Amino acid sequence: MPEIKIKARENGPWMVPGPAECLVAQAQQTLAGDIVYLCRCGGSSKKPFCDGTHRAIEFKAPEAELILNQ
Repeated sequence: MPEIKIKARENGPWMVPGPAECLVAQAQQTLAGDIVYLCRCGGSSKKPFCDGTHRAIEFKAPEAELILNQ
């Protein structure tokens, strides 16, 4: 299987390439799409998903990349 690259945008969320599906157990919420954005700043009201709060709180963090080998 190919490797999966999850990238973090500078000052922004983790971007999970799609198609991707995330299941949030507590809310039984499923979000599917071409790209899923996960909160990295800790301020989102839709955790674990990004809601753009990183801009309002002026979150600062460098770009990053996580590579998963299957």
